[in-house]
Amino acid sequence: MKQNQKTITYSQVIHLSHIIDIDIPQWLGDPPVEFTTVANIPEDGYYLRRLTIGEHSATHINAPKSFYPHSAGIDQYPGESLVLPAVVIHICAAAKLNPDYALTVADVLAWEKKNGEIPTGSLVLLHTGWDNKWLDKKAFLNQDPQGKMHFPGFSYDATEFLLEQRQIAGLGTDTHGVDPGQDDSFNINRLVLAQQRIILENLTNLQHLPPKGSTLMIGVLRLRDGSGSPVGVLALVP
Repeated sequence: MKQNQKTITYSQVIHLSHIIDIDIPQWLGDPPVEFTTVANIPEDGYYLRRLTIGEHSATHINAPKSFYPHSAGIDQYPGESLVLPAVVIHICAAAKLNPDYALTVADVLAWEKKNGEIPTGSLVLLHTGWDNKWLDKKAFLNQDPQGKMHFPGFSYDATEFLLEQRQIAGLGTDTHGVDPGQDDSFNINRLVLAQQRIILENLTNLQHLPPKGSTLMIGVLRLRDGSGSPVGVLALVP
């Protein structure tokens, strides 16, 4: 047996990706999701559709090329970087009271007091409960009359702490962005992707994961020079 061989044991497999359909919530300006039938069983003997979708639609991963033109595209992520241990921090109560809530360093330390220090190389997932709004685009994006979106995310200080002090592999969330909705500077994305870490957005079913111990498998479309990709994310739960 090779010394670096790893074993994953699990009792349950959970989909963390939304079903892709034509009426899913979309970031303003993103291309619409479209299905076009190009072959039918009666005429052609098989069924086939053409899919049109943006690189940052549905449950998706962002690549450094999203913000740094000479950085890695999604096709350059090695396979081992897409199988990761995950921790889940729940802020549903705070998000319900304040849709602009941003995870703080104090929140992280409170989680660690109960669950132990976040292990190096973990993907930190933020469970806000926002995925319950997925079928209501207006509620999910939560735009005010000025067009600003309001949904929870990570604060800059907490992200910096997690990257520098805990050496995490990246961030994930069940909202449309790891940046709080009203922050259109994408500072959290930029901070994480500058180090070629992982960003996952529009996750679902995070309530079914334990605080730690799950392993995530992220299935990307290896798009040449892609700024990101819709992903199928599976959680292997111990």
